[in-house]
This record gives sequence, C-alpha cells and structure tokens, in this order.
Amino acid sequence: MAVSHGYPAASGGRGQMRAADADRDRAVSFLSTAYTEGRLTKDEYDARLEAALSARTYADLDHVVTDLPGTRLGPVPRRAPAPTNALAIASLACGLTQFMFGLTTIPAIVLGHMARHQIKRTGEQGAGMALAGLLLGWAGFALGVLAILVLTVVVVAHGAPVHARAVFPGPPPPPAAPAP
Repeated sequence: MAVSHGYPAASGGRGQMRAADADRDRAVSFLSTAYTEGRLTKDEYDARLEAALSARTYADLDHVVTDLPGTRLGPVPRRAPAPTNALAIASLACGLTQFMFGLTTIPAIVLGHMARHQIKRTGEQGAGMALAGLLLGWAGFALGVLAILVLTVVVVAHGAPVHARAVFPGPPPPPAAPAP
C-alpha cells in the first residue's frame, strides 16, 4: 500500500523540488526504523540508504520510502512560537522602574510570582523576564529596608539631646543669689 506524501512525484510540481539535508535525514530515519522492525533486509536497507543519501529531489526520496508505513517526507510544518506572558513583561518593567519611581517594588514582586505560576501552567515564554522582575523587586525591597534602618540609626546616634524643659515647659527656675 503506497502512502501519499502530499506532493506529486512525477509532475513538475513539488516532487521536483530539491530536498534538503534534513529531508534526507528523515528518510534515513524511516529506513532505519523499517530495518529494525524487520520490514527491510540488509541488502534492501543498504541500497535504499545509498539512494536516500544521494537523493536530490522529493521525488527521489519518495521513491526510496513510498512503500513504508507512516512516511511523509514533505517539509516539516513550523509551529508558531509560544507568546510571551504579559505579566512577566510587566514584572520586569516594574522591577526596572522601581529605582526611578520607588512605587513599583511590590508590583514587581507580585507580578513576577503570578507570571511564573501562569508560565508553568500554560507553557508561555517569559520565565526569565519574570525571574528578573522578581529579583529586581526583592533587591529594591531589601535596599529600601536597609535605607530605613540606616536612617534610623543615624537619627538616633546623632540626634540632638532631648531636654526635659524643652519637652515639658514649666515655670522658669528661680534666679541664682548674688555672691557676697
């Protein structure tokens, strides 16, 4: 039973298109599978292998594998790349802008965690951007906490002494007696 390959073998159409190395490699793979399954003898395998490696067109490759089940040697259809997760992009943007505006630290962290969860579930792209947004968000958070601690230590260590009179004003003290 012959398998249709989706291109005319003898006409001037797609069967006369030149085959690429990847097409020849797929044909060799089919031949190897057929040989290991016992569909081809050693002599048939050697002859077809030589023909597949020297094939110039799809029609030449079709002739080598047409009687084998499951063979289709046309160009491999390309899948569109997975889209990039929008939350990952937003997390990275918030992580980068936090050093200018300071208000985007928490959104960078939250969006990064949400993006990583969605990427694991959907298989979208952007795991690196989500991780970078998370790292930048946590770094900004740590720097903010550190700045608050340093400022607190500086104020406490170098602050003006607090006088009871300044805090609780009362009547002025009596004047000192003159010395005799």
